[in-house]
Amino acid sequence: MYAIVEIGGHQFKVTQDQEIFVYKLDGNAGDSVKFDKVLMMSGDNGVKVGTPLLSGLSIPATIVEHTKGDKVIVFKKKRRKGYKVKNGFRQSYTKIKIGVLA
Repeated sequence: MYAIVEIGGHQFKVTQDQEIFVYKLDGNAGDSVKFDKVLMMSGDNGVKVGTPLLSGLSIPATIVEHTKGDKVIVFKKKRRKGYKVKNGFRQSYTKIKIGVLA
């Protein structure tokens, strides 16, 4: 049993008790969230595909922790001009655990 859910503008294939990293969500660790944008649901009864969304379905999840990804170095240089800029960036992520799929 799995579902295709849109979270933060991205689509994820989720199963029950799966832990995934998504872009940072509002809330604290231990809070529960629901995702209403279910695009597809597959289970014992077959496959249900929305046009574009399935109405009346929501996927429950629990926030496990907030974390940051690996650092990405952004380096800009223009040769012979003495121009060099070095910046770093770390994306914020939220680790969530998917609840029971209905």
